Amino acid sequence: MTPAPAARRSSLLSRAAALAAAVCLTVTGCSVLTGSDSGAGDGTSGGGGMRIALIAHGAEGDAFWDRVRKGAEAAAAKDGVDLTFVSDPDAAGQAKLVRDATADKVDGIAVTLAKPRAMRAAVAEARAAGIPVVALNSGIDAWRAQGLLGFYGQDESVAGRALGRELDARGARHAVCVVHERGNVALEARCAGVRKTFGGQTENLYVDGADMDQVTGVIAAKLRQDPSIDQVVTLGAQYALAAVESVEDAGDRAEVATFDLNAGLVKAVRSGAVQFAVDQQPYLQGYLAVDGLWLHRTNGNISGGGVEPVLTGPAFVTRKNIAGIEKFAANGTR
Repeated sequence: MTPAPAARRSSLLSRAAALAAAVCLTVTGCSVLTGSDSGAGDGTSGGGGMRIALIAHGAEGDAFWDRVRKGAEAAAAKDGVDLTFVSDPDAAGQAKLVRDATADKVDGIAVTLAKPRAMRAAVAEARAAGIPVVALNSGIDAWRAQGLLGFYGQDESVAGRALGRELDARGARHAVCVVHERGNVALEARCAGVRKTFGGQTENLYVDGADMDQVTGVIAAKLRQDPSIDQVVTLGAQYALAAVESVEDAGDRAEVATFDLNAGLVKAVRSGAVQFAVDQQPYLQGYLAVDGLWLHRTNGNISGGGVEPVLTGPAFVTRKNIAGIEKFAANGTR
């Protein structure tokens, strides 16, 4: 979640007030909120002057979306693209951001489909306006039905099944899968995937991901209530770190495993506080989404032929391979 050229920037700035409630995860000169000019769209590359909006559903301060942004920013810099990265965790707000980008006549839109039904009409309006649209991160079961050009991300069901098999290999018997956002199809798919392959018992535990104290307290209370739980599965790196604290608070011996990665999680895997992480490589998602739109404009390419997703995960991160990944995590790209 680099700015529009000066001649076009005024139309974006005119909508700044409408977007103020949204979260803008700023790239170099995020055009929506800063209006500064990076000079990327100076016509010096094949896609010079191309404007792309990447519209996500992440909340402010979530390091996961910083990595998506960095990947998108790197592709934009390479391709000479003017990139706007905005986000709103509210589905209606995210749909409005898509409509604003459509009204601004951007040259391409990359969008997450965490709640596909809420995004369907806005995406259809963008397509009707002749704007190429791709999906990333969320919506692997919805992007084709909505007529998008491609999808870049992880098959969450496949990732969940892989994690479930890993829990079996480690001898776990009773797992609680912590869902930090109700209604998010990707998160539900992860837990469902775990349930399909894990030979032990799996149950979902719903928490408010915006309140980390509540997350920690609810997990700790669940562990105290049911001592048979020997595995906590979280769906984001920051929640895994919270779960480690919950286990300590509850005086429990449950292990923690997670989806996704950040610098703090890398240290936790290295120390053994977290068993492993399933990395969907968010930097790669942002990079490929922007680069895919650029390639479509400059060379007519359609990733996956428009019928298959381009998968960025699952990639397991364990104590065995953490040394090779740690430096990239420190850079904020893994």
